[in-house]
Amino acid sequence: MSDAIFNLDAEVRTDLGKGASRRLRREDKVPAILYGAGKDPVSLTLAHNKVIQAQEFEAFYSHVLTLDIAGEKVDALVKDMQRHPYKPKVTHIDFLRVDKNKEVTTNIPLHFINEDKAESIKTEGGHAEHHMNDVEVTCLPGVLPEFIEVNLESVGLGETVHLSDLVLPEGVVLVELSKGESHDLAVATIKTAKGPSADEEESEAGDSEEAASEE
Repeated sequence: MSDAIFNLDAEVRTDLGKGASRRLRREDKVPAILYGAGKDPVSLTLAHNKVIQAQEFEAFYSHVLTLDIAGEKVDALVKDMQRHPYKPKVTHIDFLRVDKNKEVTTNIPLHFINEDKAESIKTEGGHAEHHMNDVEVTCLPGVLPEFIEVNLESVGLGETVHLSDLVLPEGVVLVELSKGESHDLAVATIKTAKGPSADEEESEAGDSEEAASEE
């Protein structure tokens, strides 16, 4: 993965409003705003083709990016991204300034691994049900993970992986767990594959016998 996706050139824009934003989009530019860290918000524009290339990588949404604004390099996170309802176009981005000495709170994607190695799935007929796709974490920018793995290899049939079971990098805290034990939410469960009930099997058998007698 190229570091280029984590470095984006941006320009300060003074022409604001919906009409100005529409003109920028017609020029293949993306309106954006940079805020946070106790500083005034700054309106920006970015090249649409660079944004489209970068946003194809999952890490773009959780990695600390560097915005080059007229020669000044600013660390930031993507906090929100708006897209055209049916065209492959990004229409607006919200960036949050990052101070390397202050904790940030953001969502990190989950990667479910080793489902194909789990005996509960391979030989016992279970299937994995994912209850969430990402988690909210708090940490210093320097230890922010690109993703968090959920290892399902040793999860038995009928068992559930909870937030407290996740292995986190040092210094990374799950926001939900910090609210108390009652917030130890389910992440994934290995469930038994549903088959016909005994009543259904008996009914099917009766139907088969009736059909045979009619013949």
